[in-house]
Amino acid sequence: MDEVLEEVLDSVRTVKGPTAVCPLCSTDGPLFDRVDRVDYFTCPECDLIFADPRVLAQIDAGEFIRDYDDSYWLRELQSARDRSYGSSLARVGEALLYCTIPVKRFIDIGTGPGYLLDALRAYLPSHSAVFHGVEKFPPEPDARSSHPNYHCADLADLADRRMTFECGVCVEVFEHLTPDMARAMAAALWKCTVPGSLFIFNTGLTDYVRNEDRGYLDPRQRGHILAWSVTAARRVFQPLGFVVHPLPGKTWAFVVERPHEHPREQLPLRDRIWSAEPANLGILRDPEMGEVMMVLGRESARAYG
Repeated sequence: MDEVLEEVLDSVRTVKGPTAVCPLCSTDGPLFDRVDRVDYFTCPECDLIFADPRVLAQIDAGEFIRDYDDSYWLRELQSARDRSYGSSLARVGEALLYCTIPVKRFIDIGTGPGYLLDALRAYLPSHSAVFHGVEKFPPEPDARSSHPNYHCADLADLADRRMTFECGVCVEVFEHLTPDMARAMAAALWKCTVPGSLFIFNTGLTDYVRNEDRGYLDPRQRGHILAWSVTAARRVFQPLGFVVHPLPGKTWAFVVERPHEHPREQLPLRDRIWSAEPANLGILRDPEMGEVMMVLGRESARAYG
């Protein structure tokens, strides 16, 4: 009887198709897509789209299916430059307006070649020293920023140096991380923050992948092995004490904030831009360049949702 039952269950599994256990919440999830010989699954519980767990385990063991070598950076440098002198500047402006505490240090996590530091030096020249970038897998020296605050290091290394940051961005990085890597980043970030610190994570979320760009999943060329949701991100950040906020209308970003007792924390993020911290407005209103970054951040915050 047991053998008959097992045969029936096997046939049901075959009809339903392959499944995999979600690496965040251990829920069984169905196949979502197959991209470049890698299966992706979707979790019905935390809405994570994830590469085959065997691939994730391989990456955690140090065997990247996409090496972050010279050929990777050759492919990525132009898109990194385009983002840094465009949409990433908008994310910086937004983050500074949302943050409820004065920002003394701002960090670009996974800054790549550091072009965002160069763009900020151009658009906020009077406050260039505020901005830092950290990159664990940097390109060759002649292909990266000469900014003095470019750190060739892991975020955890900056935590060990007791560096703290009140604000920052993480642009097109989170989709490269396995859940274990994401937890390690979150733990390092906690050590680098103070109450009130706020960060925008710019990454294609599951709604973006499903409805706008299915090609965002790209394991072997761009190294995109996961698509996150706000629900999935909360499983990584909230156990440490962070709060994860959605950004309505933005299917490619979420906000991570370390709470403190401040009245503006109760406001929706979009409403915070009208009562922004004066010190942060001071950063965005550069004596040389004027209010272009303040306007960019404010209009970007209003443009969606």
